[in-house]
Amino acid sequence: MTDRPSQIQATSVQFRTLLELAAAFDKQTNVQTILQSLHKLLSAIIHFDTIAIRLLTEDGKSLRILALVRGPAGPPAGLGAEIPCEGTEAGLAVYEQRTIYVPDIRKLMSKLPEAASYAAASELRTGYFIPISTPKRKLGVLAFTSRREGEIDVEDLALMEAVASHVAIALESAMASDAAESYQRQLLAERDRWKLLLEINNQVISCLDLKTLFRACCASIRNYFDNDFAGIWIIDRDHDRLQSTTMDFPGSHGVLDDLTMALSANDLQRMRTHQPELWTRSEMLKFLPNVILQPLESEGIQALLVTALRTPNGPLGAITLGSKRPDHFRHEDLDLLGQIATQISLALDNALAYEKLNASRNQIEQERLYLETEIRDEYNFENIVGKSSSLLKVLQQIQIVAPTDSTVLLHGETGTGKELIARAIHSLSSRKNRTFVRLNCAAIPSGLVESELFGHEKGAFTGALMQKKGRFEIADQGTLFLDEIGDITLDLQPKLLRALQEQEFERLGSSKTIHVDVRLIAATHRDLGTMIRNNQFREDLFYRLNVFPIEIPPLRDRRDDIPLLVNFFVSRLSRKMQKNIESIPKDAMECLTQARWPGNIRELENFIERAVILTQGSELKVPLKELKKAPVASAAAGSTFEEAERQAIIEALQAASGKISGQGGAAERLGLKRTTLQNKMRKLGIARLPAEAGI
Repeated sequence: MTDRPSQIQATSVQFRTLLELAAAFDKQTNVQTILQSLHKLLSAIIHFDTIAIRLLTEDGKSLRILALVRGPAGPPAGLGAEIPCEGTEAGLAVYEQRTIYVPDIRKLMSKLPEAASYAAASELRTGYFIPISTPKRKLGVLAFTSRREGEIDVEDLALMEAVASHVAIALESAMASDAAESYQRQLLAERDRWKLLLEINNQVISCLDLKTLFRACCASIRNYFDNDFAGIWIIDRDHDRLQSTTMDFPGSHGVLDDLTMALSANDLQRMRTHQPELWTRSEMLKFLPNVILQPLESEGIQALLVTALRTPNGPLGAITLGSKRPDHFRHEDLDLLGQIATQISLALDNALAYEKLNASRNQIEQERLYLETEIRDEYNFENIVGKSSSLLKVLQQIQIVAPTDSTVLLHGETGTGKELIARAIHSLSSRKNRTFVRLNCAAIPSGLVESELFGHEKGAFTGALMQKKGRFEIADQGTLFLDEIGDITLDLQPKLLRALQEQEFERLGSSKTIHVDVRLIAATHRDLGTMIRNNQFREDLFYRLNVFPIEIPPLRDRRDDIPLLVNFFVSRLSRKMQKNIESIPKDAMECLTQARWPGNIRELENFIERAVILTQGSELKVPLKELKKAPVASAAAGSTFEEAERQAIIEALQAASGKISGQGGAAERLGLKRTTLQNKMRKLGIARLPAEAGI
């Protein structure tokens, strides 16, 4: 018979233990912490070695260890280990909702695959499975195991069952708390996810400039992913490569720079079809070329998220996120990165289309301005008027060189029509449908010639209030005519030489290299050979310009063309001034033909314009007094051109003994046809010499 005071004392200890457990459970929400408190309080009253909470899995077929406090003799099984409900005492305790005593725990262990190997060596002997449940649901079992054999006292068992009911309430509360925290974490994660997508969407809408957009997107991505590196790449289809446009790496040591990667057909196909991927270091070694892998490794990048930027029309580029921590990224991040890539792809596609349209619009606008200027100046290659042998020789050279893209150097006196020759070459070339851009190097201050040639960026120098394209860039795919090339300063000549040789240059204030396809025609009235000897012109630039030189004759060597030119200018100017000029006096035409014209065609045109202005009737009024101030061309003093021609024919006839045609005849000596000579003789009133009678 049990001593009553002892029984009362034991009961008091049990109640105090339950109160302490209830107090401990109220303060704890973590299941493992609850179990540790339970082990500490119960082990002072009830002898056991191991205590575990096994929770039913979602399908109700297994029991998984949720929390475990293992004694010295405890089994090696750890958290997450499962045992089936079917055919086990633990499952029976759950199904029947009653405490199950296991007299031989080693026998039970031997039936379980994960515990059979150490069942024989285990020191555990007995065990109890006490169901844990609430009125709403069955949760699992509270498992006690001990090295002692035999059942425990009824009071101790009642205490364990009472503890199990407290554990059920605490466990349900903890599970609810965990579920609430998990749900809250999911909500926060979803909020941050949508916040990131909204930020990027707003940036896509508000940022027209690609670089500004990419930098803003990279900053938002870094705030969410906590990544160490972000890179946005665009496909450069002209060179079949992937070109970095934005590098976001605040902690960079300076190893990362503008990176490029050559693209093969397989690479493009991967970008068309592959979904976002998570690359560990082994995938980085497999897929990345050394030119990109080495800088990333130098910066300590150990993992990459990679996805293509693409539209239905094909790939545009790629976006990569990097981390120095190998396990930083999760597979859930791939879906979010894919959504971000879709937004950026749409913006990139629109921006590239806008940029292409804008470039075309600017090109067309620049060409329009130049064409309007040309129309106003009434220049076209048909203005080349004449039939003299020296001019025909020039026209033949134009026909030979025009179909090529070779550089042409035009040399001639001021006013000989070098620009008209340049336009004729352009009009007969394959570039005739593109722009003809001109620049008079002598008409622009030397300090501004470089800006005119190559353009400048906003703020490149004082007064550079906006970006400006240079003549080389405007003339892309067309022809650039540089008049008075000899006036370019020595310090600018190497830059011009590079632009001609490499077909590339940089705008003032920019480090970006611009590639063009320009045909150059240069012109000068200077003696470049003398300038080279005087160190005023670079010899290598001269050789680059002097590929196909054309010498344009002065007007004094084209006297046969002067009547044609006079008639042409009179016809055009009379129409312009709305005058009806029908004839030109013969003596006036002879004076015009004999004049020296040091200003060449330009002087002649201006003189004829003055004559048209002075004319009031139908006959051109030529201010001969002004013309006579100029030195006359030709032969003996007081003789006229006709007299000189008449004297030359007579001398040729005398030398040929009156013979006109045939070998040694006057026609051969004068370089004329027989019929031409005979016509001139009739016109000049030259009779046949007597020695010719027998011919």
